[in-house]
Amino acid sequence: MPKLRLVTILLLSGLLVLAVAPALAGHGIMEKVKEANEPFDSLQIDTPLPKNTVQVKEEYQGGAFWVLSRKDSIGRFPCSRCHGKKKSFKREGAALAHGDIELVHGQGEERPECKSCHNEKNLDLLSDKKDREIDFDHSYQLCGQCHFRQKSDWVGGAHGKRHTYWIGKRVVWNCATCHDPHSPRFKKRWPSTYSLPLDK
Repeated sequence: MPKLRLVTILLLSGLLVLAVAPALAGHGIMEKVKEANEPFDSLQIDTPLPKNTVQVKEEYQGGAFWVLSRKDSIGRFPCSRCHGKKKSFKREGAALAHGDIELVHGQGEERPECKSCHNEKNLDLLSDKKDREIDFDHSYQLCGQCHFRQKSDWVGGAHGKRHTYWIGKRVVWNCATCHDPHSPRFKKRWPSTYSLPLDK
């Protein structure tokens, strides 16, 4: 008897949904799109920006977009806390502060050194091949001087990841959100799941 009651309740619920659905028609997103008289502009939808974002300095045909702040995710920033004018008396300070960094970036003569990217005069900044100062939050400018194809794809939305919103303000991840700047290549790995071929 209890099973029959459950089936009856489910049936009545389904009938109620079918009865109410036509009354609700015309209020969904597709109806709004069909009723629109002007082209839809997703940038006009007001979406609040997440905390710790900065506007990207690159031209993009879709308008302005934002990137997650890089400085907020660096544990030992600003660098000038240790690399200041005062002399450090800690023994093996570099090994303690930067011993976890393994520089595996580039090949042969093109392989960079620390000073290839870090500004020697002001370690709170980066610098490119022309010695232009680059803020850590805009590190994509530095990466793009060598990885220009990836940067072009990133600006256009084909490389990288969108942080939030599929419409409205575009907020994307910075290069170093996915890639370790000192060792950017992803390590080879097996897929997390394995499916047998369909023909077996």
